[in-house]
Amino acid sequence: MHQPAPSADLRHRTIEAPAGRLHLVEQGTGPLVLLVHGFPESWYSWRRQLPALAAAGYRAVALDVRGYGRSSKPAAADAYRMLDLVEDNVALVRALGEERAVVVGHDWGSSIAAASALLRPEVFRAVGLLSVPYAPPGGPRPTDVFAQLGGDQEFYVSYFQQPGRAEAEMEPDVRGWLAGFYAALSGDTMPAPDEPDPHFVARAGGRLRDRFPGGTLPAWLTEDDLDVYAGEFERAGMTGALNRYRNMDRDWEDLAPYGGAPIKQPSLFIGGALDASTTWMADAIDAYPATLPGLASSHILDGCGHWIQQERPEEVNRLLTAWLATLNG
Repeated sequence: MHQPAPSADLRHRTIEAPAGRLHLVEQGTGPLVLLVHGFPESWYSWRRQLPALAAAGYRAVALDVRGYGRSSKPAAADAYRMLDLVEDNVALVRALGEERAVVVGHDWGSSIAAASALLRPEVFRAVGLLSVPYAPPGGPRPTDVFAQLGGDQEFYVSYFQQPGRAEAEMEPDVRGWLAGFYAALSGDTMPAPDEPDPHFVARAGGRLRDRFPGGTLPAWLTEDDLDVYAGEFERAGMTGALNRYRNMDRDWEDLAPYGGAPIKQPSLFIGGALDASTTWMADAIDAYPATLPGLASSHILDGCGHWIQQERPEEVNRLLTAWLATLNG
């Protein structure tokens, strides 16, 4: 079991941003590294990285993305489009008194980090992507793609996109739902390949949690860690987090001018060999010579699931700090 992350040096702050306010946690001094979490997480997902990056000479900052934790949660669903999240990141960098930053993201945070680097290269000088590969904007409308997946089953993204539907499953038992979801996508507790896929639900009244493994937390997740995550979502609700999924067609339209565009800044990718995000998007990884021409290295961690920086903190920290050391400034 991993020892608790040092917390004495963590500094909590709230800054003004287009969302209203953003909550962040920072540690260390030096070049700014912005850490962007995914679903369903919070700044706490980076608890193992903050002290490691600080010790390596960086100002590490993990935020609660708009809609999560102690950051603002606008009521309008379209307030969670990618363009807005990029501007939140820019506002955060400016509020911290910096001109430029390295941005590192996991899951949805990887997509937010990639869009930040693509749209605002003058601010984000390098980008690290965890679990979700970069795929340039373009292609078919996302909802059309998702609707074709699964046959007699429904893809989880389509399930999440209908307002109120996933909330009705999650919010009566947030802690239990999160425990099952984290276990379903962790390398050491995920269902076997011959068991029902937790990325799909039965179309007639199905629930995602019907396919979650029961009873055992993944090795990276303590009861105390789960309490932190559950407490944040019990207070804030799930809608702000789920609204990210409800903007994918808007993002497709907003980012159409960037169709096929590469990210040219220095970049890094780390994925888990057992993570569906990595295996389903293998073609995107294969395309990196064209789509990420500044890629320093791409790593697939054997036996690792989706929650990569929590499942393999030491390895991820080593790869991140080695990559950061190659950057200027």
